Parts: sequence; structure tokens; C-alpha cells
Amino acid sequence: MSPHAVVNEFAKMRRLKVGLLAAVMVVGVAGLSVFSSITSPDFADPAKRSWETLLAGLSLAMPLASPLLLAVLASRQVDIEHQGNGWLSSATAGLTPGGLCRVKLAAVGVIVAAGTVLESVLVLGAGLVLGVSKPVPAGLWLGFTLCMAVTNLVLLAFHILFAAKIDNQLVGLGVGVLGTLIAVFATGLPAALAHMTPWGYYALAKAADYQGGHLVMLSPSYPSVAALAVLGAALFLLATGRFDRQEA
Repeated sequence: MSPHAVVNEFAKMRRLKVGLLAAVMVVGVAGLSVFSSITSPDFADPAKRSWETLLAGLSLAMPLASPLLLAVLASRQVDIEHQGNGWLSSATAGLTPGGLCRVKLAAVGVIVAAGTVLESVLVLGAGLVLGVSKPVPAGLWLGFTLCMAVTNLVLLAFHILFAAKIDNQLVGLGVGVLGTLIAVFATGLPAALAHMTPWGYYALAKAADYQGGHLVMLSPSYPSVAALAVLGAALFLLATGRFDRQEA
């Protein structure tokens, strides 16, 4: 992968206002997480404020806000190639369509991964400011953040491939809306059904939820998310490899 090609993608991002979209995603997720926490009855008494409430807020906010915004990020980054015949220009410069998709994932993936970490850090900081006195469950928080970052990156890869094949941005955005619905409703589905779509992994990675009327911490399904990462990477490489062969 050419460093120059990655730098070129970052240059395109400035024109496409990708940074602004990423900021909207970060602020939206962090804001929704904190809002859902401070309005929860479990957070009303300062002496009883807990990290479970904030983790539950994050576990709800990420699947609610991320899928559509990931679709928008991928669609904008790819649509510029459809509009400006960038696929041919890149191929002329020695960068195949599949290679260009891989470069786009690397460039936008850095933004998405950093945004996911920042969302988590902001909510953690909000908990400290709001006076949560219990020790931070650092291991769980880190594991949850990593699982959410992996899920976001797999969905980003999917939307990059989808946008590369379908040049109508509205179709990709429609898939993003559908993904949001699946991600939200997956929290009430059996784990076997949540495994059936990549959006269901938001539910598998949640770190806190209500059980029997009580808010409890949960352990994210690390093996499932790891399997998603491996499968997602393999399918992305296979699909982009096919793009290269078709172009040849």
C-alpha cells in the first residue's frame, strides 16, 4: 500500500468534510451516552452513580448513531471516484480499484478508530466529572472500546465495498438506516440471531444492560468479535481482489 495514496485520501477528506462528519459521530455518541445516563433513575443519587450506567449508555448510543454515519463516511469517500472517474485515473497511476478500496479503508479507518476511542474517553471523562466515585473498570472499558472499534471498522469496510459497486449514495444510506434498526433491535434478540449480521455485533459487545430490572455489567463476546474481525478482513481482501481481477 502506497503511503502517497493514503495521503491523497486524506487530502480528499478535507474537501469532503469527513472530519466534520467524524466529529458529528463523536459528539452524537458521547452526548447521547451521557444524556441517557444522567436521565436514568440509577444516576439520580450521587452516592449511587456507577460506571454501569455510563457503559449502558455507550452500549446504546454506539449502535444508535454509528451505522448511518459510517455509511455516510464511506459513501462520500467513494462517491468522489464515481463522480470524477477516479477509478480510471487511479488505475492509470498504477492503483487498481481493489487497491484504492483498501487505501480508503486504511485512511478512513484511522479516523473511525480514533473517533471510537475518543467517544469512549469522553464518556469516561464525563463520569469522572459527574462524580462517579467507584473505581473505573479499566479492563472492561478497554475491551468494550476495542470491540466497538472492530465492529465499526468491519461495517466501514462493508460500506466501502457497497459504495464501490453501487454508485447511488441513497442506496448506501438506506442500508445504513436499516443497519441502525437491526443494531438497536439486536439487543433484544437471542445471541444466535445477533451473530447473523455485522450490526448485531453491537449487541454482542455491550458492556452493561438491564437484567431482571437491575443494571449489571456484562462481558463483551470477545471470541465473536474476534471472529467478525477475521471474517470481515478475509471477505474484504477477497472482494477487493476480485475488483482487481475484473478490471484486468
